[in-house]
Amino acid sequence: MIERRRASRSEGDGLSRHILPNAGTMVGVCTTLIGLVKLLEARIGPSHVDEYAALTAILFLVSAVTSYLSIRLTAENELAVRLERCADICFVLGLASLSLIAILFAYETI
Repeated sequence: MIERRRASRSEGDGLSRHILPNAGTMVGVCTTLIGLVKLLEARIGPSHVDEYAALTAILFLVSAVTSYLSIRLTAENELAVRLERCADICFVLGLASLSLIAILFAYETI
């Protein structure tokens, strides 16, 4: 499997090249969510949504940094493959977390 990943990375079509811009965008989405929740807290009262969104933004930031480092390393480097896997896992965890936060916020449980 690692050999196949190396072959795909050497062609320039690595997963990290797709994760990096999307993770950066998701950090912006989390930042916007934090700002909107801060504005709404005056009306609806305190909530923890902004804190959870900040933690999710950290997941997306870790995903962006590891995908960037994976791109910068050579395709034959084992560390590049591991960084790409870490970026992928952090990105998916961030998406799942943000979705869960949105659902819980919609139902006013957090």
